[in-house]
Amino acid sequence: MYRIAMISVHSCPLAALGGKETGGMNVYIRELSRELANKGLQIDVFTRSQNPTIPQIVNFHKGVRIIHLKAGPELPYDKNQVWFHLPEFLNSVERFSHEEKISYNLIHSHYWLSGWVGLKLSTRWKIPLLHMFHTMGYFKNKVIMPLGKSEPALRLHKEKQLVKHSDHIIVSSHREKVHMIWTYGVPSGKISVISCGVNPCLFTPINPHQSKEYLGLPRKRFILFVGRIDPVKGIDTLLKSMTVVKNKLDQSQDVNLLIIGGDTDYSSYSKDSEMHKLKLLTTELGLESMVTFLGPQRQDQLPYFYSAAEACVLPSRYESFGMVALEAMACGTPVIASKVGGLTSFIQDELTGFLVPEEDEEALAEKILVLLDNSTLKEKMGFQARIRAEELSWQNIANKMISLYQSLLEENVESETKRTSFYASLQNGNRVTLATQQ
Repeated sequence: MYRIAMISVHSCPLAALGGKETGGMNVYIRELSRELANKGLQIDVFTRSQNPTIPQIVNFHKGVRIIHLKAGPELPYDKNQVWFHLPEFLNSVERFSHEEKISYNLIHSHYWLSGWVGLKLSTRWKIPLLHMFHTMGYFKNKVIMPLGKSEPALRLHKEKQLVKHSDHIIVSSHREKVHMIWTYGVPSGKISVISCGVNPCLFTPINPHQSKEYLGLPRKRFILFVGRIDPVKGIDTLLKSMTVVKNKLDQSQDVNLLIIGGDTDYSSYSKDSEMHKLKLLTTELGLESMVTFLGPQRQDQLPYFYSAAEACVLPSRYESFGMVALEAMACGTPVIASKVGGLTSFIQDELTGFLVPEEDEEALAEKILVLLDNSTLKEKMGFQARIRAEELSWQNIANKMISLYQSLLEENVESETKRTSFYASLQNGNRVTLATQQ
């Protein structure tokens, strides 16, 4: 039975989706860990404590423990400041392992902060490090620098080190693999493509009218966005596209945009925050009555939102895999998404939804209007979307991950055997030399 140290320093996998520092990565870690445990593995997920009232160890699922470790202030914290507390986190992981008398077979780290910790542990424990970046600063900067933002140079430097020194890297799409090979010169064999997954039992089609009634929504038609409130998500493009939709719809057609993510306490956002900018833009565009910001929602509520929507829209400027799209598809809801990143690996244009150029509000509005005007097409796309999503269940993803774990562990044993044989031969050679001299 394998015991895996899963590391997610800056964001707890139990946090609500759509918060300031939470998104698809949380769901990825949570659902993958659960399915790996169902197949007999023992998973300890190490994360930074953000609330001193939460127990250090939470038994999330049989075989899965969430380990909250103190590293800096025990409260939600800017992830860029978490870097300064990584040594404390690293020591806490080692202390926990020592006190619990636990040894791990493999480290699986997520995001660059966790990768720094994973690399240190891998060296000290002499076990393989499997890393998944989820997003990379170099590629993200290409998108956000024109917006006047950028990821810190420290992140880019540490990501280069991780690319070089990790035993293996996981990406969610072939496009991401190609970009990594071209940019960093990574050997192709060091990168495995394993898509994100979905739980088709949780995310399943629900009658739209029942969904609206359950959620207390009015009998209108809804366009849906789910995700972090971040410039890379392109929510500003979606808002602009809704003005085009508004102008082209008959006044009798009542359509609203629901935005899930961020924080419902808008007073907590600074004037230069993305949420503040989006609220101002909504007012400037005259969309106050057409757009509702709902804040983060529990995952078990999301299937009702997906099912109530005419379409789920992901207008991202950069997206490593787009788990939200897969969840919507599993609920039989067509997805309209930017033609970027991992989204192109499972959204089939004009079959399960539409792919449009990023930052093109006219193209986005056009596809929204197509689905609003053609209920038959919407249902047909939704049916095909569900079929595609079922192929990417977490069970199937976990099987692929276990095969990769086994391969890495076999390579590690082989390397250790070679090293042991090498040092033994050196020692034997020294004894022979000494005997000859005597």
